[in-house]
Amino acid sequence: MFAGIGIVVLLVMVFGVFTVSGGDMGAVIAALPVEMGIIGGAAVGALIIGNNGASLKALMGGFAKVFKGPKYAKADFLDCIFLVSKLMKMLRVDGPVALEPHIEDPKASAIFSEYPKLLQDDTLIHLICDTLRLVVVSSGTLDTHAVEEVMDNSLKTHHHEAIAPADNLQNLADALPALGIVAAVLGVVKTMGAIDQPPAVLGGMIGSALVGTFLGVLLAYGFVGPMAGRAKQVIESDGAIYHIVKQIIIASLHGHPQPLVIEAARSGLAHANQPAFADVFDGMRGK
Repeated sequence: MFAGIGIVVLLVMVFGVFTVSGGDMGAVIAALPVEMGIIGGAAVGALIIGNNGASLKALMGGFAKVFKGPKYAKADFLDCIFLVSKLMKMLRVDGPVALEPHIEDPKASAIFSEYPKLLQDDTLIHLICDTLRLVVVSSGTLDTHAVEEVMDNSLKTHHHEAIAPADNLQNLADALPALGIVAAVLGVVKTMGAIDQPPAVLGGMIGSALVGTFLGVLLAYGFVGPMAGRAKQVIESDGAIYHIVKQIIIASLHGHPQPLVIEAARSGLAHANQPAFADVFDGMRGK
């Protein structure tokens, strides 16, 4: 919602003030299709050159994140705390044999099925189940620091892939002013080819060429650059849920008391996503 509002405000302020101050929107509109075609076409071509099909699909997903916002809300982070805490409690109280069916087939697990939204996140489920498989098959002989290193590597790999669309958007934003100059230079070349025309005609052609520079800068700093920043915010906000998993599993394996484990996971979240202390511990008592 805020992204849409921002776009409206940007367009109104830029073109509205330009018009009120006596600017001729007709000249801008007349040049827009050609200049936008050059800049947009060059941008799309550059993206195709620099990415594979999967990266381009992820880039489209990055645009969608700008308008959809984070996938996970405060209630989802609370559910993640409950889910992983239940699994670790089962491991501690009932042992690896009782836990094994749940992590081998999460979709058939009574514990996982309580959290259908989390169950849809393959990355989250694999992080939980693959890590706990290591614990189960090791029969308690696996060093906790080794488990933490494995989880850190998994999180780094996921973050690198998840943040790529935001990085690609930022790279596009960095390129757009130069592509705007390309469009402007082509407009100047066209103008020089018509140098024998009257000043009024030449002025219009030069004005059209300058629209290319204007569009490149406006798209870079008014649209794509802010979208890249917002996509990065959304990706990092959703990524916090994977760190909850790591926090609870590793702290539990270290043998810390469950209240301390849960509070460490809860307090490590951003305030916007942080469940209240009472919500967490009242919920754990009721489960």
